[in-house]
Amino acid sequence: MSSQTITPVRERSLRQHPSLGLSLQHSFTMAYRGLLKIRRTPEQLFDVTLVPIIFTVMFTEIFGGAISGNVQNYLPVIIPGILVQTVITTSVVTGVQLREDMDKGVFDRFKSLPIARIAPLAGALLADTVRYTIATVLTFVMGYVMGYRPHGGFGNVVIAGVLVIVCSWAISWIFAFFGVIARTASSVQGISMLILFPLTFLSNAFVPTKTMPNWLQWFVHINPISHLVSAVRDLANTGTIGSNVAISLAGAAVVVLIFAPITVRAYMRRA
Repeated sequence: MSSQTITPVRERSLRQHPSLGLSLQHSFTMAYRGLLKIRRTPEQLFDVTLVPIIFTVMFTEIFGGAISGNVQNYLPVIIPGILVQTVITTSVVTGVQLREDMDKGVFDRFKSLPIARIAPLAGALLADTVRYTIATVLTFVMGYVMGYRPHGGFGNVVIAGVLVIVCSWAISWIFAFFGVIARTASSVQGISMLILFPLTFLSNAFVPTKTMPNWLQWFVHINPISHLVSAVRDLANTGTIGSNVAISLAGAAVVVLIFAPITVRAYMRRA
C-alpha cells in the first residue's frame, strides 16, 4: 500500500484533530468553493450590487429635502447609514446559505472527505467577506456619483469600510448559528430580519436622533448599529477616530467571543 494512502483511522484523525495549518488550508479551499458558487450563479450578488444603488437613490431623494434641506446636505448623513444597513443585512446570507447546504446534503458529502470538520463553516464565513467588500465599495461609489465627497480623505474612507466589514463578519456568526440550529433556510431569514429591521431602522442611520421621542432616543443611543454608523461618519466625514470606533470593535469582539464557540459546538454536533 502506498505511503500516500489515507487509511480510515488517519482520515478520522485528520478530521477530528487537524493541525492549525491544515485547518486554515481546508478553510481557504472551502472559501474558494463559495466564490466559485457566486461565479456560476452571479444572481447571488444582486443583494450587494442592486440594493446599495436602489437604497442610496431612494432614501436620498425621498428624505434628503425633508431632513437636511437638500440632497447634497443629506449625503454625508445617509451614505454611512446606507453602508452599515446594506452590509449588515448582507451578513444574513451566511446563515441562509449554510442552512441550504445542510438541507441539500452538501455537508453530508463533506463528512466523507478527509478535511477538517470546521473547514466548511469557516470557509463560508470567509467567502462572505467578499460580498461585504462589494457592497461597501458600491455604496461609496454610488454616493460619489450622487455628489458625496467625504472630507476625511481616502485613507479614512478605507478604514471606515474595513470597520464595517469586520463588524459584519462578526455579526455573521450570529446568523451562522441560526443557520445551524434552524430547520429551514426561510426560518433563518425570517428570524434574522426580525432582529435586523428594528436595529437598523431604530438607529441614527437615516434621521437625527433628536427628532425622535425621548423613550426611543434612549434605545437609539445604546443601539450598536448607531455606534457603528457614527464611527463611519466620523471617519469618512471628518477623519476622526473617536469612541464609537472602539465601541464598535469591542462589540464585534464580544459577539465573536459569544457566538463563535456556540456556533462551532452546534455545527460539530451535526458535522
